[in-house]
Amino acid sequence: MPTKPVLLWTVARIAQHLKQSRHRVEYVINSRGITPIDRAGIARVFDGRDVDLIAHELRRIEADREGSRHAD
Repeated sequence: MPTKPVLLWTVARIAQHLKQSRHRVEYVINSRGITPIDRAGIARVFDGRDVDLIAHELRRIEADREGSRHAD
């Protein structure tokens, strides 16, 4: 039985998928210590769990930002 291929995500593809700037995605990856599962040439690649984690962290950052706006 053939195995299902694993979908790998580059930083640029993650940013496009999440409709975020590459800079914001890079920030989350670096600040949260998210490590790539491998490399494809010079590109770092991540799996779907990493994409979910990055999306969660971006939402959390936005919620924190919104909360600080309302605190003024």
